[in-house]
Amino acid sequence: MIKDYLRKNISRTIEQSLGLTIDPSEIGLEKPKQEGHGDWSTNIALNLSKSLKENPRKLADKITASLKLDQELVSNVEVAGPGFINFKLASGWLYSELVTLLDKKNSFGCCDHGKGEKVQVEFVSVNPTGPLHVGHGRGAFVGDAIARLLQCVGYDVHREYYINDAGNQIDKLGRSVLARLNQIWNRPFEFPEGGYQGEYLKDFAAQLNSEQGDRLKALSSDELLTEVTRISRDGMLDNLKLSLKDLKVEFDEWFSEVSLVESGAIKNSLDQLNQKGYLYDQDGAQFFKASEFGDEKDRVVIKSTGEHTYFAADIAYMQNKFQRGFQRLIYVWGADHHGDIPRMKGAAQALGHDPDSLEFILMQMVRLIEEGREVKFSKRSGVIVTLDELRDEVGPDVMRYFFLMRRSESQFDFDLDLARKHSDENPVFYVQYAHARICSIIDHAREKGIARVKSDLALLKEKEEINLIKALLEFPEVVLGAALAREPHRLPTYLQDLAGVFHTFYHQHRVVTDDAGLTQARLDLCDAARIVFANGLSLLGVSAPEKM
Repeated sequence: MIKDYLRKNISRTIEQSLGLTIDPSEIGLEKPKQEGHGDWSTNIALNLSKSLKENPRKLADKITASLKLDQELVSNVEVAGPGFINFKLASGWLYSELVTLLDKKNSFGCCDHGKGEKVQVEFVSVNPTGPLHVGHGRGAFVGDAIARLLQCVGYDVHREYYINDAGNQIDKLGRSVLARLNQIWNRPFEFPEGGYQGEYLKDFAAQLNSEQGDRLKALSSDELLTEVTRISRDGMLDNLKLSLKDLKVEFDEWFSEVSLVESGAIKNSLDQLNQKGYLYDQDGAQFFKASEFGDEKDRVVIKSTGEHTYFAADIAYMQNKFQRGFQRLIYVWGADHHGDIPRMKGAAQALGHDPDSLEFILMQMVRLIEEGREVKFSKRSGVIVTLDELRDEVGPDVMRYFFLMRRSESQFDFDLDLARKHSDENPVFYVQYAHARICSIIDHAREKGIARVKSDLALLKEKEEINLIKALLEFPEVVLGAALAREPHRLPTYLQDLAGVFHTFYHQHRVVTDDAGLTQARLDLCDAARIVFANGLSLLGVSAPEKM
């Protein structure tokens, strides 16, 4: 990757000529604002000038004079302005890399950077007590995209959904459904305090009565509650799985909290902490010394009632992940869980793990906007709009792309009016249309009887052609950067820009021309663009249609 190559050489040159050690990752490389100033530019001389008390322009000259770059990769290096160092890529390198792109096809953009490292990504993990709403969608799509990106750059990735099925919520779910059943059966019923009131629950109870009503009525009251709770939990979980599968979000494992209780994992983890001196008893409860690890206060793990807390289960689940051999744990959580991070990292450290091996990606809120106003409630049920309803309204591709367009840590407004548009104004259609247009160009050449033969890519000399080649070759670095930073939003940004570069090329130049050699070269350039659009959309879980 050219940026890595430049950074490493700049770093080595600075160490040899100036006696300074600088990590290559700290050397910034940006595209120059003026087209004539090369392909990449660094301001490293400006950054070092203050500490070295030297004129930045002279410092840049000194670095440039000592730089030893392969001229087959970089054709020119020059100093500009107050001390910028600009690099121009060699045309021969661009053409050879374009050949590599065409050869790699579906694997272009991927690498083995993370080879040998096992990573677990846990995301969504919503209580199985009702349908997924729009807010859950962001975590689902971001978690899935991070997993896809990490897999692409070589990590051994395991996707996991943690089922919170051992707490009071499941009991409330069972009692809520039972109340609705008793209502249908004209039996006395008492709706549980804090129970689930949604229309979806009435529908679920009605269906359950239709399918198993006679069998359930025959059970004793205790048996009935146990059975209804089990059926409700399993039914809600099945609905969650179906909703996510329809949105191309799938998991390697659905991990049950109940399994932690039944296996004794929670007790074992707390025993380990106790033996290490990190637990103490107070007022009938048991506390973890979280304050010793930077948390604002110590945290309860066992309540005075003898029940374990969510935190205790989270500790056991984390320990279980490490026991299964995962070296890095990525949690995709809602922003409201930010206060849980210090205690989780503290528990990891107390159990002998590197706290930095735990990563937390926090999702900010999503607002649905229609005609300039926020939409909170479904017209049918009066509850928060579900993911299924939004999917039916705009389609899974639009949903995924829109949710992934912005940084996860920033609040996101989902523009329903824009999402419904089937035009270039809609960002996902703009990118998908670029892919479809390329497929149409290639089909047109085939229909004209143009046989594909090895082309001379050196015939691609026009500014728009070179700009498109350069943009395509940035893809592997965009993918790796997005994967390592856990920032999938970089990909839609890149694809949007790439679509603009391609459309500019298309509007300026005919692909199928009277010049057979140029036609072959431009068809290969189009094919390369098709590959990158398809690979980029695939990493987002978005389709790449051949016709629109």
